[in-house]
Amino acid sequence: MAIEIEDKFDVPVDYEIPELTDLPGIAEAVGPKTHQLVALYFDTPDLRLAARGITLRRRRGGTDPGWHLKLPKAKGVRQEITHPLTRSAKIVPSELAELVLAYTRGAPLAPIAELDTRRAVTQLVNGAGVRLVEIADDKVKGTVLGAEPHVERWREVEAELIEGDEKLLRKTGKRLTRAGAAPADSASKLSRLLNAAAPLPGPPHAETVPGSAGEVVMGYLSAQAGALLSQDPRVRRAEEDAVHQMRVASRRLRSALKSFRTVVEGTERLQDELRWLGQVLGEARDLEVVRERFAGRLDGLDDALIVGPVRARLSSDLLDAEHEAYDRIREVLGGERYFALLDALDDLAGTPSLTKPAGKPAGTLDALAAKSWRRVTRAYDRAQAIADPVERENAMHDVRKAAKRARYTAEALGMTKLAKRAESVQEVLGTHLDGVVAQGRLAAEAETARQSGEDTFTYGVLSGLERAAAERAYEEFPRVWAETTEAVAKLL
Repeated sequence: MAIEIEDKFDVPVDYEIPELTDLPGIAEAVGPKTHQLVALYFDTPDLRLAARGITLRRRRGGTDPGWHLKLPKAKGVRQEITHPLTRSAKIVPSELAELVLAYTRGAPLAPIAELDTRRAVTQLVNGAGVRLVEIADDKVKGTVLGAEPHVERWREVEAELIEGDEKLLRKTGKRLTRAGAAPADSASKLSRLLNAAAPLPGPPHAETVPGSAGEVVMGYLSAQAGALLSQDPRVRRAEEDAVHQMRVASRRLRSALKSFRTVVEGTERLQDELRWLGQVLGEARDLEVVRERFAGRLDGLDDALIVGPVRARLSSDLLDAEHEAYDRIREVLGGERYFALLDALDDLAGTPSLTKPAGKPAGTLDALAAKSWRRVTRAYDRAQAIADPVERENAMHDVRKAAKRARYTAEALGMTKLAKRAESVQEVLGTHLDGVVAQGRLAAEAETARQSGEDTFTYGVLSGLERAAAERAYEEFPRVWAETTEAVAKLL
């Protein structure tokens, strides 16, 4: 796997690569070295991958033959996942086919285009011979496969960052454009070829009134649905923070559908399914958090306080449980229920059931942010009215959840200050909850250790630290609440 950062340029057939060795840090230009590349591209019959800017190919020739899956991360930045060449040229390796299941949803993958490229590669290196930027000058013949193949020919230049910094890449791009290159209209060779044959389908997009409440809400919902979808391949690979980001996207979607039900209606079923997905992702995420939390606690202890194989239990045992949770996630992400959820999100983005208020000015949504915050204060008042300390503490979890929803609502509306205030309430109560949950996990691990005849002293030390952290957060809350309510009163 690699992160590919490059700029692409359309150039005329008689274009000449300008002098680049006088750029900062460049000592010499090595090359050009010529390669012949033949790439066969795969997609569903209705081009679901291409519609999302994803390319999946089998390429022969050059310095990196093999299967390449490229997933967009940002403009000019793609994540590239590679797989060795397989004997079959027509069957996508299962490892790569699984990574695009959220897009194909079970539809078959088949060859849809072929690119035959004569590439001249020049490497810009520093005084130590380190490659900083690679310039690829490509003469391309592209063929859209089918009953009546469509052929296109063109030339383009790519400047790819290798070991340099993005400032150098920008300077390289400016030099190329001054010589007559133009920023490419297409993100990839494949999209250029396919668009030349017929306009590519795009992600579903609802028609809304400019400047309306519907435009704001649908823009936010579409962005979060896109965020959820983009994390899917990363979750399948158990990449760092991926399950957390996907879970957050599902929560934001569900929260927005609740908060903006006066703008988009009929989403109750979708809300239930987003809750289900969040629960599926939650097990692995919670194990990940608590494992890292205990590792940090142990690192902060004096060695004399660490007795027995406590590190192994709170590391490898939890890691094993985390791996099992990821296996369950992958099973769910390959199932029809999950695909139906993604279909429902597409339907929401393309054909939402918008209400009459959706056509009103976007400023009318500010009242929903105020309403969302009132929900927090009501939850707080209910909790404070409970006499029993334990029941009151449990009721404060409702305050935390209401604050999270208020935060997401404010974020959707661009009300940054309100979002930060709601987040402060959410965080201090979350810190308290994390400490309580950690104590429960420690108690369970200590019991397992006890049954194995191990010393449980260190578990007691850790439990004491977690109790103290939870109590500090709970004691800090009145100050945070007072400051927050005073600040919010001035904002709303």
